[in-house]
Amino acid sequence: MGASVQERGSRPTPEVSRTMSTSSREMSARAGQEPATTVGDITARDPVMTVRNANVHYGETHAIKDVSLDVGRNEVIALIGPSGCGKSTFLRCLNRMNDTIESARVTGDFRLDGQDIYDRSNDVVMLRARIGMVFQKPNPFPKSIYENVAYGPRIHGLASNRAELDDIVYGSLERAGLLDEVKSRIDEPGTGLSGGQQQRLCIARAIAVNPEVILMDEPCSALDPIATARIEDLIDELTQNYAIAIVTHSMQQAARVSQRTAYFHLGRLVEVGPTEKIFTNPSHKLTEDYVTGRFG
Repeated sequence: MGASVQERGSRPTPEVSRTMSTSSREMSARAGQEPATTVGDITARDPVMTVRNANVHYGETHAIKDVSLDVGRNEVIALIGPSGCGKSTFLRCLNRMNDTIESARVTGDFRLDGQDIYDRSNDVVMLRARIGMVFQKPNPFPKSIYENVAYGPRIHGLASNRAELDDIVYGSLERAGLLDEVKSRIDEPGTGLSGGQQQRLCIARAIAVNPEVILMDEPCSALDPIATARIEDLIDELTQNYAIAIVTHSMQQAARVSQRTAYFHLGRLVEVGPTEKIFTNPSHKLTEDYVTGRFG
């Protein structure tokens, strides 16, 4: 857990140069390109989630356009692309977070272990226990550290007594790499932790209900480099038990933590493939322009 960001980079980190900017006219011309089909293999070797022909509308805005993609078991897939390209919207589809937006309309086939997650008979609360989410800004409950982690197991009836609940809470904190730092103050408010500790607390809260998939929406964007390194180390460890989809604006982070990378542009999935290939030898010009810093 103590390795630096550079030491952990077993996969090549892209050299992103923002000095390679093009003229606004050239950038606009590139931005107008919309690939008809996705380049690369959308399937995963052992998929836990499959998405086919996903479309999302916010009122008149077509935010996601015919996106198909698998999320593989014991794998990290990074979703990258310019701001407003649809990557966070797509992520929110995977555990029906867009249901909370009145103007949102989602169509397509979304399956978890072969089951349609948008089937009307599905309990959305139970679905979100199976597909946990960690947001951009840490959002611990205004409760103690213990109660933050115990909340999910309690409402889902995962513990029949206090001893079982203790095992879940302490085990989740340990897996999140936080137990040693908080065990002496576990009854203190979770909001009193540092930003990086709060984010790891939110991860402990997510894994306490035994999810199959963890969604992460820019989980390190508000953290300093040391806290970011801790979260990235944790992501590496969590892949032993979970499928992880992470939205990130940091291409270096995507290169460090993911095995597959998906590049989004104007609501479409342009290219997907092994992370090393996406960053060193992309097939689509839009992907190449983005990872080399020509636009985005």
